[in-house]
Order: sequence, then structure tokens, then C-alpha cells
Amino acid sequence: MPQGPILVVDDEPINLDAMRLALGAVHKLIYARDGGSALEAIARHKPSLVLLDIRMPGMDGYEVCRAIKANPATEYLPVIFVTSLSDVGDEARGFEAGGVDFIVKPISPLVVRARVQTHLSLVKHSRLERSHRDAIFMLSEAGHFNDHDTGAHVWRMAAYSAELARAAGWSVESCRLMELAAPLHDTGKIGVPTTILAKPGPLDEAEWAVMRQHPQMGHEILSKSAAPVFQMAAEIALNHHEKWDGSGYPHGIAGTAIPESARIVAIADVYDALTMKRAYKEPWPAEQALAHIAEQQGRQFDPHLAGIFLTLAPKLVDIHRRWQQQSSPVLPPLVA
Repeated sequence: MPQGPILVVDDEPINLDAMRLALGAVHKLIYARDGGSALEAIARHKPSLVLLDIRMPGMDGYEVCRAIKANPATEYLPVIFVTSLSDVGDEARGFEAGGVDFIVKPISPLVVRARVQTHLSLVKHSRLERSHRDAIFMLSEAGHFNDHDTGAHVWRMAAYSAELARAAGWSVESCRLMELAAPLHDTGKIGVPTTILAKPGPLDEAEWAVMRQHPQMGHEILSKSAAPVFQMAAEIALNHHEKWDGSGYPHGIAGTAIPESARIVAIADVYDALTMKRAYKEPWPAEQALAHIAEQQGRQFDPHLAGIFLTLAPKLVDIHRRWQQQSSPVLPPLVA
């Protein structure tokens, strides 16, 4: 997406000219001399950043900033206040209004250029993050497009996975990545025929042979991105059907040779599948599903991780209840 211009708002021509000299050689600038004109310029030109004076006739800078943040179309637009006011009270008002930074007059061109570059870089990062989040949502939906019974399964399972990762000692950043990556575990089902995915009865051996290809297909799709979230998702997609005792697929690896991310998702995935209603079964009570996890410790599941999962029963119930009240996923923020 092309980067929009920088909007400079000040009622004094000398201040507008100072900003032109500081930034005009590098950035496209547009100008406004009052609050109303500033809001009109934002709607018309879609700037990437606003340099906003505080003391202006009519609407002051705080009012303009609050109007920007109140509009869903512009709430993410960064606003830097440029002012001769320097006491702490004015800074507090500016941040409360939604500003991201202050530059004090008379301006230093070096300071202005550095602050602007910093916040424009943050804008680019935010746009990239939103693109990744959109891709995560779309790929997770695509992986279950023909599986009409799953509903919120992938998102609820992702929350269980993040909770288990947290209890297993993962960092906050890694747990966030887990919650974003886990819903992509079945991306490879995009390549499985609908006749197999939607078959009401058991699959025959030939159909199972096709179904067992979906981990590899998911890995091939997701590993094309170098972004950490997609690298973790590719790892999970490839290995989430492997079993601790080596009887899983696609490669029959066992124990700690299976990446921990996939061992976590394997537990959360089975637990959620057991506790949800499907066309061919009623939901199991949480206690029965946990008993199954316990029975499969050291066989299907990592015994250590499964043991931790069993201690999380109250939190699992809370997550399930939260998802019963939530119709769409609220994805956690991405991390670098």
C-alpha cells in the first residue's frame, strides 16, 4: 500500500514553512491552518501521519486529535503534537487525546526528521501486522471451509494451546505466536477433496492415504513465508498428527523429535474435538475428555505436557465458556 502524505497543521505560516524546510525534501507534505480544514484534508488525502499544533483558532489540537481517534477510519492515524507548551500537564492531555509524541517549538529539523521516521516505521510495521493477521484468519477459515461442523473449534483450540504453552513455561511472546499459529494447523486440508472431508462414514484405506497428506501440504503452503508466525504454523501443520509413541503420521517420528509446538497443539486439538458436538457424536463432558488425555499420556501425547494440561481444567472451562459468548475470533497482537 502506498504511503500517504504527512499533514502539517498550524495556523502560523512561519511554522508551516519551518516544517517544509525540515521535511519537504524527503516527504510529500500537505497543509492545513485550522482544525476543520485538517479533518477535511485527512478525509481527502489519507495521510500517513499528522503533525498537529495545539493552540489554533476554533478547534484546538486536542479536539482535532480526539475527532481523529473517534473515527474508525482514522483511529490508527498517528498524531504528533507540535507545540511551544512544555509542561507535563499539556503532555498528559495530549496523550489522553490520542497523540503518540510531542515536538517542542522552535523545532529542530534533525529531531523532527527522526521522530517522523520512527513513527512512519511503526505505521509500516502495523500495516504488515494487520496483513499477517488477515492472512491467518483467511487461511484458518480456508482449511476448514468444507468442514461445516467445526464452528469456533480452531480459535477455541488455539486458546487452549496458548494456555498450555504458558503453563509449560513459554514466554509471553511465544504464547502469542502459538495462539496465532495454532488455527492454521489444518491448512493442508485445502488440498483434500470435499468428498473425503465431508464423508459421513469412516474413510477407507485409499481415502485415509489422501487424508494423511494434509500435514505435508499445509507445511508446504505455510513454510513459504519467513515470518515467525507462519514458520511456527508450518511446523505445527506438519507434525500435529505425530504421536509420542511414534505411531502417528506423516513421518512416524516419536518423543521429543516431535516439535514441542506440535505436541501442545495435538493435545489441545483432541481435547476440543472431544468436547464439541459433531454430526456423528454428542459433546463429551470435560471430565471425560480429560480422562482420555490422561489415558493417552505416553502413548499419543507427551506425558509431561499432558500432565500439565490436566491441571488446567478450570481455565479450560473458562475458555470454553468465553467462546460460547463470542461469535468471532479476537486475535492477539503479533510480535516481531
